[in-house]
Amino acid sequence: MNKEEIYSFIKSKNIWYEITEHKAVYNMEELTEIDIPYPEYNAKNLFVRDDKKRNYYLITVRGDKRVDLKEFKKRNGTRPLSFASENDLSAIMNLIAGAVTPLGLLNDKEHKVQFFIDKDFMKDRHIIGVHPNDNTATVWLKVEDLINIIKKHGNEVIIAEL
Repeated sequence: MNKEEIYSFIKSKNIWYEITEHKAVYNMEELTEIDIPYPEYNAKNLFVRDDKKRNYYLITVRGDKRVDLKEFKKRNGTRPLSFASENDLSAIMNLIAGAVTPLGLLNDKEHKVQFFIDKDFMKDRHIIGVHPNDNTATVWLKVEDLINIIKKHGNEVIIAEL
């Protein structure tokens, strides 16, 4: 799904959402230069794979949080992890670097990617800001709605302390 298809899909779900259109951003630092309504709920997304290229993971945390992949490996019993290639990102989720998002899992036809979302998103207002498969906008959703969308698509969702 591209950006417009994501918008139509979300609208069809009859759930709360807001859209913030903005210039293309490729990292969290660039996003701080943009006026967004809920900066504290913006998501940072890491697309990683194990050393055998058999298992892929999308790790989503709040934008100001760091992820220690060695600690993640230890806590979740994975093989050693590294960032997946741009080719893998394109082939599996049909995304480009800088546009990684949980909504990209809707393009994962084989349900290869396990989705790990930080339980910190379940606090406060339960809002999360993610790209709509394009880095020129942010879609604000309720975390539970995002999780339900991904689960219904067929990807495994793990809410974890990250």
